[in-house]
Amino acid sequence: MTYCVGISLEQGLVFVSDSRTNAGVDQIATFRKLHVFGVPGERLIVLQTAGNLATSQSVISLLRQRLNGEGINLHSVMNIYQATSLVSETMREVMARDGNGVMMQGVDLSCSFIVGGQVRGEPPELYNIYPQGNFIAATEDTPYFQIGESKYGKPVLDRSLDSSVSLQHALLTALISFDSTIRSNISVGMPLDVLVYKADSLEVPTGFRVSSDDAYYQGIRQQWGNALQQLILELPQAPDEYLL
Repeated sequence: MTYCVGISLEQGLVFVSDSRTNAGVDQIATFRKLHVFGVPGERLIVLQTAGNLATSQSVISLLRQRLNGEGINLHSVMNIYQATSLVSETMREVMARDGNGVMMQGVDLSCSFIVGGQVRGEPPELYNIYPQGNFIAATEDTPYFQIGESKYGKPVLDRSLDSSVSLQHALLTALISFDSTIRSNISVGMPLDVLVYKADSLEVPTGFRVSSDDAYYQGIRQQWGNALQQLILELPQAPDEYLL
């Protein structure tokens, strides 16, 4: 399993992905699930992946191989909507190629993607591609997407995020969301890959990998846990009738 979060804000975009892949308790490995395509000054396109690793790796490989081809590719699309359509079509191509024999053996080849970024002359956008290939866009009312093991980290995102918050606020919220998920689900784990993009900069950030011993991450997760415990102690006592 995995966990990825993409956030769309007025100030830009935030992406955080874990890197744990497991096919059973004794087959755990680390694979990058945040992939960057970009041309500085022209475009940034970020893909996050969840689901079957073989399928998602094939999709990423085909997209990279075709960057210098004659057909439409991620360096020639006009906007992030077209980029998302291309990723969706490539995913369906891989599924059609590999699916028949493997699916008959009961193996689930499906995967999902978050696609976000900006092309020069267009606004930043964020999309969620479902395993079936259809997709939806982030909005002011729903400024973030999760793929993978989403349920444990969702409450803090719902309580803290809207499209007007700062990139710093969104990144901090995403990291707390990951801490909540990692504490509750062994299939999500460190390190985390982080990328923050400022709207209209058209830069291609290098991103950052957060290791399990990262001092900042350990500090905020400890402070968050302590603050939650203290807040519970400060809440009003339950009335007697609640205790009967």
